[in-house]
Amino acid sequence: MADVEVREETQTSSEVHLPPVTGSEADNMALTTTSTSTEVEQPKKKIKKIIRKKRRPARPQIDPATSKYEPPAQTGTTFNIWYNKWSGGDREDKYASQTAARGRCNIALDSGYTRADNVPGSYFCLLFARGVCPRGQDCQYLHRLPGIHDIFSPNVDCFGRDKFSDYRDDMGGVGSFMRINRTIYVGRIHVSDDIEEVVARHFAEWGQVERIRVLNQRGVAFITYTNVANAEFAKEAMAHQSLDHDEILNVRWATADPNPLSQKREARHIEEQAAEAIRRALPAEFVAEIEGKDPEARKRRKLESSYGLEGYEAPDEVHFARGPNAVNPRGREGYEISYEERLMLENGTAYDGEQVQEPEQEQQPPAPENGIISSSTLAALNAAKVAAVSKPKPAAPAGPLVAYDSDSD
Repeated sequence: MADVEVREETQTSSEVHLPPVTGSEADNMALTTTSTSTEVEQPKKKIKKIIRKKRRPARPQIDPATSKYEPPAQTGTTFNIWYNKWSGGDREDKYASQTAARGRCNIALDSGYTRADNVPGSYFCLLFARGVCPRGQDCQYLHRLPGIHDIFSPNVDCFGRDKFSDYRDDMGGVGSFMRINRTIYVGRIHVSDDIEEVVARHFAEWGQVERIRVLNQRGVAFITYTNVANAEFAKEAMAHQSLDHDEILNVRWATADPNPLSQKREARHIEEQAAEAIRRALPAEFVAEIEGKDPEARKRRKLESSYGLEGYEAPDEVHFARGPNAVNPRGREGYEISYEERLMLENGTAYDGEQVQEPEQEQQPPAPENGIISSSTLAALNAAKVAAVSKPKPAAPAGPLVAYDSDSD
């Protein structure tokens, strides 16, 4: 997307550009100039000019002619040709971990637009994070830093690599989808007096940092980022890099902090992220009403939630309840309470509170009175309900030998 710059220029209709005059012509026009100065000045007219600036394309970080394919270092016992990596070992080679990185990403100079900017849901370039991407603007992945709007599936990282159910033994690799990890471990830092300032300056380049803890004597630091994607990007960008000295950093995923305060802080951060996602999904007016930021909605809620009781205001779980049992009338919209439902008769018609007369039956002509019993007597017998009284059963005899079945016992 191109950057837009708006400039406002003012121009008055009274301004007239005239060619320069000299001599007698200037004396003749003096009277005309003084007469026009008494006229009423017209309002200024604003003219807006929109200047669109195109984003710069991403530049190649290394020369494509000099870049060559190198097989991955042996970190296991068996080479998997399908995944193009070694398997059978969870720990990197100690000699490979001591090798410095080939390049380093410079966000200020290397970032720019690529072909992936026009494709929604694109992943970030792993080679760009490591500083060795030779494609530049022709790359199929993003060449920029992750932001808060870059949200991916928990099964993959920001580079599109599949995560696993558990971490490796050395806490390296892609990571696990069982835990949201925003903290990376950094080892082999050169111990100096300004070690905290050096670590904060280098790792703040890859995103917003929430917390940094540095163990000065051991040369170890724990950096926690606000966004998970920034932590994944920083882990790849700072792997085998050096700070202000010639050390080679050991960057890994940090294990879970057993501190109860840290666990509560992490749970609170997850809740805040979920609340922020809900705010983006709901309309702004509804969110402002729930959070009490709309003054008119606050007054309206105070009146509605009192329910006719002076000095009473219903809590959120009561006022915003939905369903047939909600106290709030708005919460019962679309539902009908049992005592407010319209009564129904047996024939399926609604009862409106008025006496409903049954439909008149067709009167049959009276039967001829040729029998012994008259027609009126037959009608009376059909209408009467005579219940036959059953004879009560005699009570069972009680005694010591009641349960026996034969006389011989």
